[in-house]
Amino acid sequence: MSAFASSERAEKSGIALEAQQKIYEKYDKNLAGDILQWVQGITGQSFDTNGDAENFVRVFQDGSLLCNLANALKPGSVKKVNTSAMAFKKMENISFFLKFAEEFVQKSELFQTVDLYEGQDPNAVLICLASLARKAEKFGRDGLGPKEAQGDRREWTDEQLKKGIPNYRPPPIEAQ
Repeated sequence: MSAFASSERAEKSGIALEAQQKIYEKYDKNLAGDILQWVQGITGQSFDTNGDAENFVRVFQDGSLLCNLANALKPGSVKKVNTSAMAFKKMENISFFLKFAEEFVQKSELFQTVDLYEGQDPNAVLICLASLARKAEKFGRDGLGPKEAQGDRREWTDEQLKKGIPNYRPPPIEAQ
């Protein structure tokens, strides 16, 4: 069981525990460290950049750093960053960030508030932030990781298509 999950929940066991362990196996500590360093560089804030899952969740858990990241990338993105210790205010910060991120990352790369706040799936948070980091050039900032493609248009010759697609037949030539 994760050390940062809500103490009000029962410990996971059986299939739920196995599922949680599989989620944590996907987590990339090195990428998380790179993301934390990138966020530190963008926001100018100081925090522990150790990439282990517990630290990663702890750093982002109240959502304020995520809101500051959004505002550093696109000023005015988050109008009010909550500083209250109340759980729903922290979750509201995370929601503010997710609203910002929706504009720039694919829906499949977003995470749920509980993934972060309750430490349910730090890998989902990592995927979202890594995707955002790749798009940083759109904000005039240094990115992290491979650059995003500038478009998805591809042009193939009939010969290339014949080699790559079994049973490919080029479209018939229409008489004019």
